[in-house]
Amino acid sequence: MPVDKSRLSGFYKLSVEQRRQMVAELAKLSSEAIAALASHGELDEMAADRMIENVIGTMSLPVGVATNFVIDGAPYLIPFCLEESSVVAAASNMAKRCLIKGGFRTSSDGPIMISQIQVLELEDVEQAGEAILTAKYELMGMCNSLPSTMIKLGGGCKDIQVRSIDSISGKMLVIHLLVDTRDAMGANAVNTMAELISGKVEEITGGRVHLRILSNLASQRLARVEATFTPEEISDDGTAENGRKVIAGILEAHHFAMADPYRAATHNKGVMNAISAVALACGQDWRAIEAGCHAWAAVNTGEYTSMTRWHRDDEGNLVGKLETPMAVGIVGGASKVHPVARANLAILGLNSAQELAGVIAAAGLAQNLGAMRALATSGIQAGHMKLHARNMAVSAGAIGDEIEKVANIVNSQQGPVTQQLVKETLESIR
Repeated sequence: MPVDKSRLSGFYKLSVEQRRQMVAELAKLSSEAIAALASHGELDEMAADRMIENVIGTMSLPVGVATNFVIDGAPYLIPFCLEESSVVAAASNMAKRCLIKGGFRTSSDGPIMISQIQVLELEDVEQAGEAILTAKYELMGMCNSLPSTMIKLGGGCKDIQVRSIDSISGKMLVIHLLVDTRDAMGANAVNTMAELISGKVEEITGGRVHLRILSNLASQRLARVEATFTPEEISDDGTAENGRKVIAGILEAHHFAMADPYRAATHNKGVMNAISAVALACGQDWRAIEAGCHAWAAVNTGEYTSMTRWHRDDEGNLVGKLETPMAVGIVGGASKVHPVARANLAILGLNSAQELAGVIAAAGLAQNLGAMRALATSGIQAGHMKLHARNMAVSAGAIGDEIEKVANIVNSQQGPVTQQLVKETLESIR
């Protein structure tokens, strides 16, 4: 179950240990989960050596908790794993600003993954495709003959589709296996099915099967999220007049991203600042998720554009929506191998992969708004550099109490915060 509350007043003022203890109490974490978070996320060498090849060590990244999220009526604390300042703060800030309208509303498709089989050297591609569809139920039966917990739980191959495409290598048949992977991401399962039936596919079509691999454009597995922000809540000063101006600026920024792929790339990077960070924190294949999100942003409209959609409703409120592929799992993979990934999933208190998909999408929408709102008002550097000043102080050689002293001094001055200014400030306090 999600936590009892996500509004944690003064949370950022607490020490790391105090924050960890508060989250542990709210999420009812086990002692093992608390210990995993407290050990800086380090894997022991034996676990690391099982995850990838040629291991020589491990590397840690910060895990922060975004607060204030209410998703489908339930409060969530959302773990982010990334190195960039201001992302967690911005997402938390935006989540608080839509609470008056109920927070985030989500829906997700069933956990259907696509595996592709490429068939070449066909005399008649269309006829071969028809033959595959005629034999569809036989092929599905072969796929579902695997001894698999996923299939026992109601998953498995649910449909087979065919496509004919032209390529530099000539015309080819592409077969799509649509597989319900339940609460797993499902890459291994769908790849195994594609390989299992390849011989039969060649027998039916008379062609040569080449590639047999999943698609990360998980167009059958979309997550959707929507949120509404009143002018008063989105404003700088709590007034509707100011809020209307802020909304106008946000929409102008969004229209820029809709129209220009150069802007859309950075706009969508802001969305992925949250999506990838939450995915990484929860042990997901965040590269696969990124590939699917960016591909959908292009395929869905025919050109690369904004992943999000924003508009003003009849009451003058700002409404944001995000629809994107979200191939995630809460069983198998790193989500069960990495102790901190397990702890972060425990913080979320999830019941299904579809719930995780909705949470990640909500984080992405919040972070997108945080970036646009900053750009449309004070400019993104002001808040970002204020939080980044501590990192700059460390880079300049500050240690201990010097870090906060330098950050506070440079943030109190007018003008841009540069590395040279930080260096000079450190020298002055010494």
